[in-house]
Amino acid sequence: MTERSGAVQPVVAGLVSTLVGFSSTFAVVLAGLRAVGATAEQAASGLSALCLAIAVGSIGFALVTRRPVALAWSTPGAALLVTAGAPGGGFGAAVGAFVVTGLMLAVTGLVPRLGALVRLIPSAVANAMLAGVLLGLCVRPFVALPDDPIGIGAMLLAWIVLQRLAPRWAVPGALAAGLAVLVVGGPTSPIALPAPLPRLLPVAPVLDVQAVLGIAVPLYLVTMTAQNLPGAAVLRALGWEAPWRPALLATGGATALGALAGAHAVNLAAITATLTAGPDAGADRTRRWIAVLASGTGYLLLGALTPLVVAVASAAPPGLLAAFAGIALLGPLAGALARALEDERDRLAGAVALVVAASGVVLGGIGSAFWALTAGSAVVLLSRLRAPRRSGTEQTLPASPPARRP
Repeated sequence: MTERSGAVQPVVAGLVSTLVGFSSTFAVVLAGLRAVGATAEQAASGLSALCLAIAVGSIGFALVTRRPVALAWSTPGAALLVTAGAPGGGFGAAVGAFVVTGLMLAVTGLVPRLGALVRLIPSAVANAMLAGVLLGLCVRPFVALPDDPIGIGAMLLAWIVLQRLAPRWAVPGALAAGLAVLVVGGPTSPIALPAPLPRLLPVAPVLDVQAVLGIAVPLYLVTMTAQNLPGAAVLRALGWEAPWRPALLATGGATALGALAGAHAVNLAAITATLTAGPDAGADRTRRWIAVLASGTGYLLLGALTPLVVAVASAAPPGLLAAFAGIALLGPLAGALARALEDERDRLAGAVALVVAASGVVLGGIGSAFWALTAGSAVVLLSRLRAPRRSGTEQTLPASPPARRP
């Protein structure tokens, strides 16, 4: 009886982490996939593939390692897709970029020096690029507010109130408020009856240089710097060591395979890792892996519901889903801005990367995220080169004392 009751808390923590993670950001994933050319059916397939990859990976790590190593989809990566725009080669080119991203993640696990190179990217620049990408999405609720004051207003009010009362449930609460308004007011279009089971639709990848530079490279960097590295740091802070190489090999392989069904990127969980690896998962540390097992099982169940999720989202008023995605990303935006501007030495470089990413500029068919990293890194490099160097023989003379009056 004691053993059974001891498993209840980690199971609850795992299911809560799944519910919070899915409900908070599924809208961002759908918006990102649609932005790079996916149809509604392909976006649903991508969401299902992500849930399946997360479930299999999380359950596998839990059973093999007996450590609370959970996986998640790349929320910053999905936000980046929204601003990247559809590549010239269509969704097939985007899928080709997703495959390249997965291979880059896997190679990083095989070659530790690549991970060290990623760490060389100035934190201010990486976070400023992410903040610039998120900024365009986070203003959407307020831009669309005059067109739908009731629906968007209800979501904003719920988010503000729950931020004070129960921050963990602020974003799911905003979603619940939006759905309540949708139910009361009725959908703008009939909800199409979805298929009873989700379908994984194969997409032939197309290798396109512009898509690799504009999607794969920024997606890899933002997944590493905003998900994998923080995810490992969160586990370390909670007293666990992430299996770095196996995690990158597994998430890289899952990303490359899932891409063939429309998924964009899988990585170590960062934010929800605090639920599955921390005290919320129980006082007995040796049983916290059960939380990850429950979380993976929860993703299997939610993956089966993705056709219904997409059908309801498609019937919602125009702009409501985008507004919810913007509300969900306000927290990550605040964190990225704080990290981008905290180091005074690189503050200007961070500002440059932020405005370039937020501008949405496309040069040579390559989106603003790539150019934000390039411009910000260039400013950092130039500032380092022009910094005066003092030789070892130079000495700073003390100031002369003021002259005394006779």
